[in-house]
Amino acid sequence: MFKTLLASADGRPVVAVVPVSGQLELEALAVAVGAKRAELAEPRLAERTTGYVVGGISPLGQRRALPTVVDSSALEHPSVLVSGGRRGLDIELPPADLIRLTEATTARIGRPA
Repeated sequence: MFKTLLASADGRPVVAVVPVSGQLELEALAVAVGAKRAELAEPRLAERTTGYVVGGISPLGQRRALPTVVDSSALEHPSVLVSGGRRGLDIELPPADLIRLTEATTARIGRPA
């Protein structure tokens, strides 16, 4: 299972998809998108930017396409679960499909909790 987080990298919104059992490594995310610094977006900004409520933010079908980075650990699984756009609704799909549909890059951006 993977969670979707909205961050700001050098002032630009970026989507991070990491395992729910871990944490987002902001420095690694910044490196992955070629930024100097990254920080988590405020919840209200995340909701306004993605069109989803916090706790149900999906990497799919956001208001506009945003740069997306999927933790490379997703590639170790035949399928992954991501939010379907509301709390309690998950979508299962192969990681390659998630990467293709979101036009994401992959990098090791998560760390164990």
